[in-house]
Amino acid sequence: MRWEDREKQILEAAVRFFAENGFEGQTRELAKRLGVSHAVIYRHFDSKEALIERVYQHVYTSRWRSEWEALILDRSLPLEERLIRFYRDYVDCVFEYEWVRIFISSGLKSYSLPQRYLDIILSRIIRPAVRELRHDLDLPEREPTEAEEELFWGLHGGVFYMAIRKFIYATEVPDPVEGAVTRTVRAFMGGIPSLLRADDQAEATPLF
Repeated sequence: MRWEDREKQILEAAVRFFAENGFEGQTRELAKRLGVSHAVIYRHFDSKEALIERVYQHVYTSRWRSEWEALILDRSLPLEERLIRFYRDYVDCVFEYEWVRIFISSGLKSYSLPQRYLDIILSRIIRPAVRELRHDLDLPEREPTEAEEELFWGLHGGVFYMAIRKFIYATEVPDPVEGAVTRTVRAFMGGIPSLLRADDQAEATPLF
């Protein structure tokens, strides 16, 4: 087998293996599954940590779409429509067995991968969305507060929880899921503007 093909074979098998067993799964077991010696894996990857990093790149960062960031900033569309389009596309990309199970198991075992990925969500989606909503509401421009970010984390978590129900708890979720995503975003946008206005008014009102 060509070097590149063997490396791809190991990587794809590792994605499935770690999804089933978590990152505590032993590379010797992975080698057995592949029908190769343990040494073959380490000829392609310097260490288990290097293999895990490649899994992260393959499953997470390679699927990130720069057009999502542009979409959130596209003021030719209402923000609600931008969020609906983003999350409908997002679930198409991440609602997969390997993506969800690796994300959850690596977080439970204190690997840094989920934190790194969530930093991407925060900086490229949530904070820009807060700024866009403040613009739509004619509120003063400033950096998003922790409370504002937390409101949008609630939206993101509500969408992602459908994937957890499906791939972690093995319970039924709406099929297709896009309709549920649309309703979740609309419900969120139906309530959040009044909260932001109230918070801004409270900040601007002197205590004495």
